[in-house]
Amino acid sequence: MDPGFEAAFRDFVVERSAALFRTAYLLTGERHSAEDLVQSALARTAAKWRGLRDPAAIEGYVRRVMYHEQVSWWRRRSRVAEVTTGHLPDRAGEGHADVADLRLVMRAALARLTRRQRTVLVLRYFEDLSETEIARVLGISVGSVRSQIYRSLERLKKTAPELTIVRELR
Repeated sequence: MDPGFEAAFRDFVVERSAALFRTAYLLTGERHSAEDLVQSALARTAAKWRGLRDPAAIEGYVRRVMYHEQVSWWRRRSRVAEVTTGHLPDRAGEGHADVADLRLVMRAALARLTRRQRTVLVLRYFEDLSETEIARVLGISVGSVRSQIYRSLERLKKTAPELTIVRELR
């Protein structure tokens, strides 16, 4: 990579790596897996950096690489490990500490989902992609996206009923 492109890539990584890590964490549910996912996506992006001309589209390209890499990881895994957690709070209240508790509950609930379920929920509700966009990004049909979102939300309701209580309170 020539010095000009290398400096531009380094600047991009410094500016956007925290945001990319947050998305990767939501996709994987684990800090180390999220770090691996960001590193893998950035390595693939570095190899194509010279061909990426539109600065506005670069982050979208990296995120798309992350989504595809995550899909590849959960397709390769024949068995998904469930994460067990300790006792969860009955319900969240009002205030800063309660918001932190809600985050912990949400993190534990997302950890109980499969990678595919977590991926479609992150893309739909965190990245705010439409079902059509999710289908295009993941390379699956819109019907599959809809059924995955439905199943994922149903599983969240069953495994983390405290999230339903919080939703009703707001």
